[in-house]
Amino acid sequence: MIQNCCRKNSKEGQRIEELTEFVKLINEPNRIKILCLLKQRELCVCEIFEALNLPQNLVSHHLKELSNLGIINFRKLGTKVIYFRNEVLIEKYVNLLNKIIQI
Repeated sequence: MIQNCCRKNSKEGQRIEELTEFVKLINEPNRIKILCLLKQRELCVCEIFEALNLPQNLVSHHLKELSNLGIINFRKLGTKVIYFRNEVLIEKYVNLLNKIIQI
């Protein structure tokens, strides 16, 4: 019997929906670049936009989107906001992707 993993109300269907949101979010080259930069170390927005040679407002937009899904977190350090990756959530999505597409 074939399992119906496409049903939204099934556990597998819910995982697919969650993974789809993650894939949609990171399906933007600058967001992947930001995640790569943050893999090296924690950074403030000024360091990120300088490294990517992008306008600050565009980088801030991408950071907000990544933060909204919880892929990155931030903390305040004086007047600066320091961004860092949420490795636990990233690992969750990578594992989920592997489970779904694994042969």
